[in-house]
Amino acid sequence: MGPQNLCCFSFTIFTVLVLLVDSTQTPFSCDSSNPSSTNTFPFCKTTLPISQRANDLVSRLTLDEKISQLVNSAQPIPRLGIPGYQWWSEALHGIAYAGPGIRFNGSIERATSFPQVILSAASFDANQWYRISQAIGKEARALYNAGQFTGMTFWAPNINIFRDPRWGRGQETPGEDPLLTGKYAVSYVRGLQGDSFEGGKTNGQLQASACCKHFTAYDLENWKGTSRYVFDARSNHLRFSLPQNLADLLIITSDTYQPPFKSCVEEGRASGIMCAYNRVNGVPNCADFNFLSQTARGQWGFDGYIASDCDAVSIIHDAQGYAKTPEDAVAAVLRAAVDQKKITIPEIDIALHNLFSVRMRLGLFNGDPTGQQFGNIGPDQVCSQENQMLALDAARDGIVLLKNSVLQPK
Repeated sequence: MGPQNLCCFSFTIFTVLVLLVDSTQTPFSCDSSNPSSTNTFPFCKTTLPISQRANDLVSRLTLDEKISQLVNSAQPIPRLGIPGYQWWSEALHGIAYAGPGIRFNGSIERATSFPQVILSAASFDANQWYRISQAIGKEARALYNAGQFTGMTFWAPNINIFRDPRWGRGQETPGEDPLLTGKYAVSYVRGLQGDSFEGGKTNGQLQASACCKHFTAYDLENWKGTSRYVFDARSNHLRFSLPQNLADLLIITSDTYQPPFKSCVEEGRASGIMCAYNRVNGVPNCADFNFLSQTARGQWGFDGYIASDCDAVSIIHDAQGYAKTPEDAVAAVLRAAVDQKKITIPEIDIALHNLFSVRMRLGLFNGDPTGQQFGNIGPDQVCSQENQMLALDAARDGIVLLKNSVLQPK
């Protein structure tokens, strides 16, 4: 979205819409064993490029069906054999029972809990970070194969720069150093998504989908009446006596807050980005054409989906007053936005193409996933002895004990 036109819609709108899913079956499309399946459609042809398959699928959707896919609880489209999909799952330091995309109500009742990120980061061991996220990705796929997931997209890692100890979510991050945080991002994304430690081995297929958050300059919860929802990261608001002009602010933002996201995209090849609640120089991050389109997609080559944080788009109107109407914020009223020509169908189609491309890279439109690349990952790989030992080693390696000796008089 551009700063002057909130309807550029280069990313996907997510609102918190939690739906209970009763099915214990692993959801997938293009079932060749089902005579009534839609597996003859081009979007089911695995020999075609994913871009072409996604375009074919989007072209078959009605406007109402398109709108139903632009929230975190994407609705099923039975006439095309497309099940519902849950974009919201969490895996900050292990598969979490947070977000509606996971259920520990079947053969798998728990997952390995690794140390908090700020502790793991203290080991300065990029290979260990990779092995942790690789284990998380395998446990995620095992849960999916067991029918206990309705989505394989995880809103992690959190790679915000932790500059203020008063920010409670700092423990979710690797810390205050942009270089270390960038290396952590690359290791985490490659491991979770099924790539090698060196990168470049997946051929586009995803074991699970990583989403780097929160983009960008975001590390404040609530301070003297200024909340994370309305905080504006201008030079006179940033801490540490930063320079008072726009050019210097952008340089500082580029040198400090952007490098982890740049690494996440260019080296890690993350398939998702989440934009932050706050603003930078008056423009909400989730409506910033410069950050989302020109920088992430144009300069860094990002080709995945971009999600707003929970209710961030409505906050653009409700809390920040940046958009004059809900239609301008393109919240839950996309139909009205289309009717009022605030947004065009081709712009919606671009967002849908990004969404379905990620789902296809996960193998969810290739028939039964259990017979595919990651289909042999079973419950025995969840909370395994190997993963528990890795968690213990990570805790040991990250712990730093400081000795505060009192000098004794001679």
